[in-house]
Amino acid sequence: MFMEERKAQILEYLRHMSRASVHDLSLQFNVSDSTIRRDLKELEETDNIKRTHGGAILLQPVSFEASIGDRKKDYIKEKQAIAKKASEFINPGDAILLDSGTTTYELVKELKTFSNLSIVTNSIIIMQELADNPGLDVMLLGGNLRRETSALVGPFAEQSLNMIRIDKAFIGTNGIDLYEGIITTPNLTESRIKRMMITNARHTILMSDHSKIGKVNFAKVADLTEIDFCIVDEDVPAHFEEDMNRFNVNVHIVKP
Repeated sequence: MFMEERKAQILEYLRHMSRASVHDLSLQFNVSDSTIRRDLKELEETDNIKRTHGGAILLQPVSFEASIGDRKKDYIKEKQAIAKKASEFINPGDAILLDSGTTTYELVKELKTFSNLSIVTNSIIIMQELADNPGLDVMLLGGNLRRETSALVGPFAEQSLNMIRIDKAFIGTNGIDLYEGIITTPNLTESRIKRMMITNARHTILMSDHSKIGKVNFAKVADLTEIDFCIVDEDVPAHFEEDMNRFNVNVHIVKP
């Protein structure tokens, strides 16, 4: 493998994992530790990574957040397959929570085939999509509008969540950090709502396409040990299911 090709693959590896040790990378690419250190030094000079003691981390803006309109266009087939699988977790009579996000939004289409469901959401878009379905009892949390995600957040939303208990929460995320064992999102206020959804549900189902794996954002939402199930598409790293099993998360991999 040529040096430039290896460096490109090192970057791709870090995009999945967000960080890696020299030892991990030398095993991954079957080269010496000194070769990896040289590669990392050159990658650091391009401002793509930052070297750490014994390894490297990927440089990315932890507070960046694309608008929900932009994110709707990404990984559509993957999100639809994830949503279809998520619908299998729902039983008639369930009370469920739908987090705001583009992956949970795809679940709405599956919910329209149900009746006798109680649905709680902080997403204005999801509420609008479900408004004309008489078999679904829809509750919209109050609060302050975050225009970036069309989500209601803040003290009023938190107070509403404190008043209810839910069978299943379907949660999206901006980042899954397999080293720290956490999920994250760019906004602290929105992370509090996600956190409360997880706390107040009997079971939590994390819905994520593969692009979120290895990313770390500004605000921690929860530890992976607090997640019961994770539904992802097949383009996850080969070790993803094994890593998630360390946190006792039951992983379901779907094919778009």
